[in-house]
Amino acid sequence: MRVFVAGATGYIGSAVIRELLDAGHQVLGLARSDPAADTLTRSGVAVHRGDLDDADSLRAGAATADGVVYAANQHISETTDPAARAKAELHAVEAIGTELEGTGKPFVVTSGVIGRTPGRLLTEETPSLANPVTALRLQVELSVLSMGERGVRSSSVRLAPTVHGPGDARGFISTLIGVARTTGVSAFVGDGSNRWPSVHRRDAATLYRLALESAPAGTPLHAVAEEGVPFRDIARAIGRQLKVPAVSLTPEEASRHFVGFLAPLVALDNPASSALTRQRTGWRPTHPALVPDIEEGRYFG
Repeated sequence: MRVFVAGATGYIGSAVIRELLDAGHQVLGLARSDPAADTLTRSGVAVHRGDLDDADSLRAGAATADGVVYAANQHISETTDPAARAKAELHAVEAIGTELEGTGKPFVVTSGVIGRTPGRLLTEETPSLANPVTALRLQVELSVLSMGERGVRSSSVRLAPTVHGPGDARGFISTLIGVARTTGVSAFVGDGSNRWPSVHRRDAATLYRLALESAPAGTPLHAVAEEGVPFRDIARAIGRQLKVPAVSLTPEEASRHFVGFLAPLVALDNPASSALTRQRTGWRPTHPALVPDIEEGRYFG
């Protein structure tokens, strides 16, 4: 299969293209700069010059492919307006969907599980309801999944909040480590029993491939290897590596300690299941779990 990948040079996208190439697929990667194009070329990927904000370039890339993976995730950022980015991303996936309409080709979009059902186990069949955490991302996912009614074999890979592994420089775990380094403590909220799902980056990439190859139209899939790691266990693992104390904060203290996008998220209890995903796709995570991966020490070099 010839696969057009948007976000091909990112943390997730670069793992996806390696997974696709190893499985014998051809990859066409979107590149908006010369360095990105060089990176793709060195990886054995054909280059399609364009930009996520350029609908014509997205349609052109999709037109030459047997399937599309949208691996870009631009909502978590300190430098861009989340609402503006969500609107731009919605336009991007709709441009791709217009090109794929009626073809039966697969279109896999990136989404997430965080914040969808606070305090309750999220499954692939839980109704998707907008709330302050999910509203922006949800528009993109629902648009793509609805393309199944228009002849696109659409699916959504919902990533765990902690996609850990080599190359994680800006994700939740690396950000938590940065906060602990700066403040001298590795913090959790209350008793820290709130749960965060996790998945290794390479296991997530495998699920993207499986979705592309076989997911039925309109299917949400959960890239969740661990249903919920207690946040205090994450904080303590980070503390042990940095040799700083793991401490409990009140919600008010946490709102000052965890600045930016982390502040409203660190206290979320967010368990999520991938039982139906495994049943439907045969996905079986094989790479290290979150706490052992933190304790391996790679994040602290």
